[in-house]
Amino acid sequence: MRMLLNIRIPHEPFNSFVRDGTIGELMERILAEMKPEAAYFTSENGTRGAIFIVNLEEPSQIPKFAEPWFLSFNADCEFRVVMVADDLKKAGLEALGAKWK
Repeated sequence: MRMLLNIRIPHEPFNSFVRDGTIGELMERILAEMKPEAAYFTSENGTRGAIFIVNLEEPSQIPKFAEPWFLSFNADCEFRVVMVADDLKKAGLEALGAKWK
């Protein structure tokens, strides 16, 4: 299932990793493990943030995607189910509209 993973990263300990020069290696390890379909880095309410599109085959994979952020950065992670346009086409909106008039 395609999921949007929204991450809010507090200043610490991220700043410490930047200062000691290890942030690049740590981020590479996390991203290599995640293999996101898409990755965007942004700000989130005045802190660092990231938005990823990931595929989960089952709910038990949630920790695989969240724990690196929890354990490395004390980050907050939020998962939301998302669709691409082709998924929406398959949703049967016309039939649902007719059923729920």
